[in-house]
Amino acid sequence: MISPLLNRELGVLAFNERVLAQAEDPSVPLLERLRFVCITSSNLDEFSEVRMSGLHEQIRVAADGMTPDGMSLQHAYAVISERAQKLVARQYALFNDVLLPALDAEGIAFYQESDWDQEQTTWAHAFFKTELLPVLTPIGLDPAHPFPRVLNKSLNFAVKLSGKDAFGRETELAIVQAPRALPRLIRMPENLSRHAYGFVLLSSLMQHFVGELFPGLSIGGCYQFRVTRNSDLFVDEDEVTDLRQALQGELSMRQLGDAVRLEVVDGTPPSLVQRLLNQNNLGPGDCYRVNGSVNLVRLMLLPDLVDRPDLKFAPHVPVLPKAFVTAGSVFDVIDQGDVLLHHPYESFQPVLELLQQAAIDPDVLAIKQTIYRTGDDSPLMSTLMQAAKNGKEVTVVLELMARFDEETNIGWAAKLEAVGAHVVYGVFGYKTHAKMLLIVRRKRHAKHTRLKRYLHLGTGNYHPKTARLYTDFGLLTSDEKMCEDAHNVFQQLTGFGKQVPLKRLWESPFTLHANLLKAIQAEVDAVKAGRQGSIIAKMNALLEPSVIEALYQASQAGVTIQLLVRGVCALKPGVPGLSENIKVRSIIGRFLEHHRIFYFFADGEEKVMLSSADWMDRNLFRRIEIAFPIQDAKLKRRVIEESLLVHLRDNASAWDMDSEGGYQKTSPGDAEAMVSQIALLARF
Repeated sequence: MISPLLNRELGVLAFNERVLAQAEDPSVPLLERLRFVCITSSNLDEFSEVRMSGLHEQIRVAADGMTPDGMSLQHAYAVISERAQKLVARQYALFNDVLLPALDAEGIAFYQESDWDQEQTTWAHAFFKTELLPVLTPIGLDPAHPFPRVLNKSLNFAVKLSGKDAFGRETELAIVQAPRALPRLIRMPENLSRHAYGFVLLSSLMQHFVGELFPGLSIGGCYQFRVTRNSDLFVDEDEVTDLRQALQGELSMRQLGDAVRLEVVDGTPPSLVQRLLNQNNLGPGDCYRVNGSVNLVRLMLLPDLVDRPDLKFAPHVPVLPKAFVTAGSVFDVIDQGDVLLHHPYESFQPVLELLQQAAIDPDVLAIKQTIYRTGDDSPLMSTLMQAAKNGKEVTVVLELMARFDEETNIGWAAKLEAVGAHVVYGVFGYKTHAKMLLIVRRKRHAKHTRLKRYLHLGTGNYHPKTARLYTDFGLLTSDEKMCEDAHNVFQQLTGFGKQVPLKRLWESPFTLHANLLKAIQAEVDAVKAGRQGSIIAKMNALLEPSVIEALYQASQAGVTIQLLVRGVCALKPGVPGLSENIKVRSIIGRFLEHHRIFYFFADGEEKVMLSSADWMDRNLFRRIEIAFPIQDAKLKRRVIEESLLVHLRDNASAWDMDSEGGYQKTSPGDAEAMVSQIALLARF
């Protein structure tokens, strides 16, 4: 029997193929094309650390197991590895054969050691001796120096040696790890470079001057390699008594987890490759031979080092909505009615200002906020600390298990507690992914005062930087029922108690999944009764089997379903008898499409929910998520037009999915090209 689901890992790789296609597109500015190469490389790092390591673990536990799409684990691993290898080869071919020559033509050059003239070599040698040599530690391999357990994703060099050292030891191989503090990209002085911007990679310096680490010995070769390790953290719910302390112990081990991938440069001798594979308990399929630097992610810095606006996207300054230009305070604006913010087209500043004004407003009594990701240098967190110092009752539900942000969030937890804020970590076993900011304020009237609540709900993180790069919606409201719902969710997160029915919000793991199925079924019932049924949904990923099955049944009943899924989608669209009324497309562009929107025709009522949750098992059952309604008619039309219909009209940057999981980029043909993100930039 053919599975009704597509493979998750292959779907992730298909997404990264679409990202890499942005780098291949000559209409994209050159330095932005380089960024997309780096983004793909970074995504593949995480893919290895999380998805491939997960498959490794599944195979270890149950070698004869099956994937949800019906493949054996062993076969799936082989198919996924082969596809990943092809993607990496395509990535390096693009970088070497297209982007490097194009950059060179624009006066941006990478100097290999074979390209250096005498003056450049003199400079490079001086730089190596003064900036690199003092911090490098070569490790010669012998019985007293076993093979070191190199850190996750660190840049390393295997150096083949011959000769006897000062102690009479025969030498064969040494390992040198490049400290992470060292720059991977070094700018050559302008007076020495034949280009406006000349750069040398750290690896070029190492390979040319590595002999200085082994005086008197013969160098037989110097080869870059990198090991990627399992980066999942394990915290035992039955054993842990202090989550923060337990995580701190686990974080120190993340760099030394089990190996899942080996990257080596082309030309590395087969015997050395085999030794590295054996050392890391990896097989031949886990080795990626690359033509160039083993870590392209580090080139992400290059566009910021080059002052060439003509080779980058035109600057975009998010718009400040008119209501905030003349208003006395953000509270005054919210008092006039709900406010919708569409990032990055509209500014995140009103959210920061709301918090900043709350921190100093004598009428504000309490501030409650969830934090998932916010960054190392966050004005929002600094404002929360200031509010606590000012005597406000500040409560922060801080998710310590936000993958790869654990250390940052642990640091913020300590700083918040130091100034008197209440910091809680939500419910153990359920990541708090909901985006909520609730403020309690005295509202003064002529003869009396009363407490009024103000609420911000969002589809994205409280992260000012990503608010300029990710598309998200935020809602500012003082709707009493919605504020009461948010209050009850905070009560759940910080205290104990039975589930309280919510009036407006849908909440995972309690009601969001059930309400989704109920809303889908309502469209089915409408069609069966001869009325219109329509669903449009936008999200990052669609994987949850029962939701997919409900969508299949809705399609078979005649409901029209249009899905905008940026990343992985396990649903098969357009299969006769199963999903012929379902279409799936993906939007990849300058901004990362991040908001989640669920639209149901609802007999003409047009129910629109915004959410922090994708349609995945983890979001619906193992996280605390919310979905919230847009009730104002004008704001509802904005959401429908700005985040759904505009993408469905895109005929130049959208990718339409077929029933086998393949994607075809749309083409305008003879029509006028319409790129949805460009259209939205023009509108705002």
